[in-house]
Amino acid sequence: MIARFKDLCLDAADPLALGGFWARMLNGDVADAGDGDTRVDPRSARSGAESIWVNRVPEPRVGKTRVHLDLRLADAGPAALLADGARLVAEPSGEAAWWVLADPEGNEFCAFGAREGTRPGPFELVVDSTDPVAQATWWAGVTGGTVEHDSSASSVLGAAGFPWDYWVFVAVPEPKAVKNRMHWDVEMVDEEPTGLLDAGATLLREPIDEARWWVLADPEGNEFCAFAPRPTG
Repeated sequence: MIARFKDLCLDAADPLALGGFWARMLNGDVADAGDGDTRVDPRSARSGAESIWVNRVPEPRVGKTRVHLDLRLADAGPAALLADGARLVAEPSGEAAWWVLADPEGNEFCAFGAREGTRPGPFELVVDSTDPVAQATWWAGVTGGTVEHDSSASSVLGAAGFPWDYWVFVAVPEPKAVKNRMHWDVEMVDEEPTGLLDAGATLLREPIDEARWWVLADPEGNEFCAFAPRPTG
């Protein structure tokens, strides 16, 4: 294991408004980060890894959402989410037994009907990939997880720090073309990202000022922030 999953981040034109939306979706609270950004903390979270940092960026959203959450609904359908500001993109069709919704800034996510024995809220983090097997294998190696494969996707199970059931890499024909609006952070075992770079990550940005993180990209170009270990004692 080189690093553990830390949390999610979501780019936004209006972090307060978008944070409020996701707080309603996740039955959470919005915390002001003090710099114009916000953080959504689900009230039922079992760890801080379920928090979503909503960060202001100057550029508008363009292109397809390549990283998204799958949510388990509390009800049979998404009426409550639509009433709270979600937009319907697609109804269930054929084998796709879920609704595709979008938040107020156009970020899409999937909503699945309630199921006995499960709790409402996120249960999967889904990443579009041109090579799901290679992507899942790489991230399993980084985070100490194991990989399961099917005909169209590969999933990482048991990744260190990962708070949901599945981390899914799904096959899509198109390569990544623009910056992801959603990304994940990791906390490294070591003080420097040497292990990640040796494994095949690409350095995009060194820490700035007192920041304790590097911006890296995985083998398919998905941006992620790598944090130095938190001080102990």
